[in-house]
Amino acid sequence: MGLKMKNRISNTVIYIILVIMSIVWLFPFFCLVCESFRCESTQQVGYIFPKQWGLTNYINLFTKTDFLKWYKNTFIIGLATAVLQTVNVLAMSYTLSRLRFKGRKLLMNAMLVLGMFPGFITMIVLYKILAGLGLTGSNSVPGLILVYCASSAMGYYVSKGFFDTISRSLDEAARIDGCTRAQVFTKIIMPLSKPIVVYTILTAFMAPWGDFMFAKYIAHNTSAGMNVAVGLQNLISTPSGLTANYTMFCAGGVLVAVPITILFMSLQKYYVEGVTGGAVKG
Repeated sequence: MGLKMKNRISNTVIYIILVIMSIVWLFPFFCLVCESFRCESTQQVGYIFPKQWGLTNYINLFTKTDFLKWYKNTFIIGLATAVLQTVNVLAMSYTLSRLRFKGRKLLMNAMLVLGMFPGFITMIVLYKILAGLGLTGSNSVPGLILVYCASSAMGYYVSKGFFDTISRSLDEAARIDGCTRAQVFTKIIMPLSKPIVVYTILTAFMAPWGDFMFAKYIAHNTSAGMNVAVGLQNLISTPSGLTANYTMFCAGGVLVAVPITILFMSLQKYYVEGVTGGAVKG
């Protein structure tokens, strides 16, 4: 058997495996979509394809719940967090990549170690602080933004690795021409760092978009302060709610997944470049 035939067989096997993995991965979402269009019953059933299709669940989701308010809260939190976290992370990454100062290694190691501790161990303390500031319940949106952005600069390592791959001679040439550090960062480095910027924005946006545990803890079962994850879970948190609102819950799940799916598909190229570029050096 020739080398060409072996490569063809190997590629065929790999593609078959990838197709099977894709089907397994997409099957739950396919079931979710089917459930969201089912109109003959609002509770869980033992079959996949609805006997009666329609948009009733989507209409009820917008008219009988505060879904628009939850969606708006989530979008505001995600957008604000993406902007603030991106600024914090990229500024810290550039500083650690380009500048040399006393205590730099200690600072990097300290942030790396602190980042290994799970965030939920500080939930009680954070709740007390936010409650004292009046940022819980119906005012939980600014409180969640504050928490998500407070220590975001500690996630510097991927972005720093990307900046390390950009030649320092560009910085030196710009400095000789009279640029300040800020101008070098914004006018020289940032235009060359589109992949890592997109990667940072996507990861910063996704975390609050799908957060449930801390958002529920802060929202206090107050509908005005819920995000979509907490609001949708609240619909089926009781046995009666699960029976009456299950298909609405599925419709909400589809509406939550669609924006993230479109965002990832349109920016996938830059996301992959950002991950691989940042993994070259640490």
